[in-house]
Amino acid sequence: MKMGSQGLEVSAQGLGCMGMSAFYGPPKPDDEMIKLIHHSINSGVTFLDTSDIYGPYTNEILIGKALKGETRERVELATKFGINASADGKIEIIGDPSYVRASCEASLKRLDVNCIDLYYQHRVDTLQLEWSLWSRDVEEEIIPICRELGIGIVAYSPLGKGFLSSGPKLLEDLSNEDFWKHIPRFQAENLEHNKILYERICQMATKKRCKSRHWMYAISTSLSLGISPRK
Repeated sequence: MKMGSQGLEVSAQGLGCMGMSAFYGPPKPDDEMIKLIHHSINSGVTFLDTSDIYGPYTNEILIGKALKGETRERVELATKFGINASADGKIEIIGDPSYVRASCEASLKRLDVNCIDLYYQHRVDTLQLEWSLWSRDVEEEIIPICRELGIGIVAYSPLGKGFLSSGPKLLEDLSNEDFWKHIPRFQAENLEHNKILYERICQMATKKRCKSRHWMYAISTSLSLGISPRK
């Protein structure tokens, strides 16, 4: 499928690699994540998405290891710039030309590649937004405008950050410092409401004789025709 209007073509489902190195619990073992990346590529995924802020930096290094040799030629590689974490933990948004050039050169080295297929500002262009069965407000104005203007979209969290495929058990073994614990949807009354939503999704998936995650991906793909849902 086409991504935007500049000739980039990618698989209908992409692989977002953020959770391999950051935010969702401790970093996962490199060898396991490389196997996961290779499995995704062998299953037909041709779009990998990372960023210099993931880790920071370590996720790009991981992707570089996974794309050694001919594997690089099988995917369209996307990484991002623009979100910078200072030494004291403060987040700043930067986009001046000198910063972009320096960030791009650094990403090329970490990824160990000669070319980045899609280099975009985090999360402005290509537009990156959350879109799933529990994030459909973007369909009112943003999605129609993007389709009208030919703006590419990378839709993240099609499985609702894992909750719409795993349900409440996703949260059982998390520490209080975990990223998920601070997401409003996973707190108090919101969580109780979303448990009901998950049960309904499971019921619908059962009627379709499939698992909830498979049904969710099918729905995400049908909703986002012309847009790449990033796992």
